[in-house]
Amino acid sequence: MTRNNGILFGKERLQEIAEEALRLSDADQTQVSIQVAKSSLTRFASSIIHQNVSETNGAVGVRAIIDKKIGYAESNSLEKEEIKRTVNKAVEFARHQQDNPDFKSLPSPKPLPPNMPQTYFESTASNTPEARAAAVEDIVKTASRYGAEAAGAYSAAVYEQAIANSLGINVYSAKTSAELTMVMTADTGFGYANRVAQDISQIDAAEAAEEAAKRASDSRNPIAIEPGEYDVVLTHYCTEDMLRFLSWLGFSALAMQEGRSFMAGKIGEQICGENITIWDDGLDPRGIVCPFDGEGVPKQKVELIVNGVAKAVVYDSLTAGKEGRESTGHGVGGTGTHGPFAWNMFMQPGDATIDDMIASTERGLLVTRFNYTNVVHPLLTIFTGMTRDGTFLIENGRVTKPVKNLRFTQSILEALSNVEMIGKDLIKQGMATVPAIKVRKFRFTGTTEF
Repeated sequence: MTRNNGILFGKERLQEIAEEALRLSDADQTQVSIQVAKSSLTRFASSIIHQNVSETNGAVGVRAIIDKKIGYAESNSLEKEEIKRTVNKAVEFARHQQDNPDFKSLPSPKPLPPNMPQTYFESTASNTPEARAAAVEDIVKTASRYGAEAAGAYSAAVYEQAIANSLGINVYSAKTSAELTMVMTADTGFGYANRVAQDISQIDAAEAAEEAAKRASDSRNPIAIEPGEYDVVLTHYCTEDMLRFLSWLGFSALAMQEGRSFMAGKIGEQICGENITIWDDGLDPRGIVCPFDGEGVPKQKVELIVNGVAKAVVYDSLTAGKEGRESTGHGVGGTGTHGPFAWNMFMQPGDATIDDMIASTERGLLVTRFNYTNVVHPLLTIFTGMTRDGTFLIENGRVTKPVKNLRFTQSILEALSNVEMIGKDLIKQGMATVPAIKVRKFRFTGTTEF
């Protein structure tokens, strides 16, 4: 690839380091993963920038296999002697492990797809503190117009990764990422906005600030309402939160094999509404593009739920080997004990806008986002948390009043069985690119004083 200003090592050098580390191992099989990163962050609070930091770091992780014993060691130094020590530690750890009966082999090399979507953007890699400060200035000006104060963070990062193993895998990628998150405070009102992109030029700080500031202004002086079941309009922030929990709880082959997934024993069965389709695709440029997983296996598109029917889960080499199948490219690397993970999810959009959803609601709530969410019952996908940063009462098709935050306790799959409308716009968030949704009878179980 062409050397860019933000590249720290480059493909040739990073792959060379990985190959050198492989040659130091006398294990039966070895995997070496090297990542270097430069991340920069600007924080602001009370409408003032109070911190600007930048960090450059590197790490090497070595997985060594002896028979069916697996050892893993990691270091944040890429010095030759330290890499040698890390390799030796991984091999020594492997010698003292018990056999893993499910282990078959590290993955063999497969070609990456042609015409890969772009993952590295010079606009992000060369982003400066001055540019982020200018964006914060726009945010603060917007906050001031609404009588609000702004707090948040704006980050930009470059990542380079090389993965090699003794079976011939030797892959490299350079990626960038950027994120802007903010909370606006206007007396008793709060608003929130978040934007993520690999190309920082796609982030419109002023537009995000307008969203957060207007919501903060509109949510001043909230009223208390009784808990209960309400029809709700959930923004994409809420939808992403629910999909993230589904991924943790059950889209992994390891969770399936251990019987702790809500998908266990239900492949081919209806588990939510027919209007719900969810898939994982690390190569779709609408999301956060990632060409290969933590084992160097190319990412595959996996249909997880199709028209409400449980279809499949994601695999790494260990869980795939147990079933005599191939990895789908969802390994997280490291020890491999956590199993595979779906982290490039999408939900099929509909044809509605949030305004359409509000207009169709006789009495319900508009919820900006969830906060402090935790799992109550994994198999039933019940989670609990609080509404945050703008919760509003809907009456006769109109938003009428801000309300104090509520606690919810709700099955995610039950909620996805009660989806009446789906937004037409897919919006990129941390782990999923998703629409807003309208849900019938969402269960709120408690109230707050704010």
